This record gives sequence, C-alpha cells and structure tokens, in this order.
Amino acid sequence: MKPRVLIVDDEDAVRSSLKMIFEYAGYDVLLAANGPVGMKLAEQEAPDLVFLDIKMPQMDGLEVLKQLKERDGSTPVVILSGHGTVKAAVEAVKLGAFDFIEKPPESERILIAARNALASGGSSRRTAG
Repeated sequence: MKPRVLIVDDEDAVRSSLKMIFEYAGYDVLLAANGPVGMKLAEQEAPDLVFLDIKMPQMDGLEVLKQLKERDGSTPVVILSGHGTVKAAVEAVKLGAFDFIEKPPESERILIAARNALASGGSSRRTAG
C-alpha cells in the first residue's frame, strides 16, 4: 500500500507543488488549506505522514501539531515554514515535529524528510496489515 501524506498549507501553490512531488514519487496525497480541515482529514484518513505549514490563518501549524500529537503521537509531522526562525524550529521540535524545512523546499529535501520520517516507525500501522 502506498504511503499516505497529508499536506496542510494555506498557499495553493505550495499544496499543488508538494502534491506533484509526492504523487510522482508514488505517494497518496491528501490536501488541506487550513488547520481545522487538516485536523479533520487526519482523524478521518489516518495519514502516514503530515507536512504542516506554521503560519496559517484560523489555527497555526504549532497548534495543529500539538493537537495531532495529543490524539495520535505516532504520525510523524514535518513542519514547513517561510518564516524559518530558530525559535519556531525549536518550538516545533519540542512539540514533537520530526523535521523542520524552510520554504521554498527543494523536492529532494522533501522526499528525504518523508522517507526518514516514515522509516522512523510512524508508518508501522499501515504496513502491518
């Protein structure tokens, strides 16, 4: 079964470029334009991996990360940020993020982070069946 990645980002261009990168590499892709939709999709679809923007209206990425980790701590989350401050990266890691990538991300960097996150054990429930 293909790994399923959820991309939560308020920018259409980022969502569509990440979708192309992941689909080309053989992933199933779910898209959410904001935090509340991302949370709902995460509950309904149980993705193997989440790529999450930090700066979003309604609910920022750190709040989404916190809630995802409270509900299901096993799903690895990679944070994306166009505002890549050390403080934000440290906060994201403290909250349980697997990795932190600055925008615009290179496709190879995205795929390496995805492979590493999935290899960390976050996808064990999908491959066990």
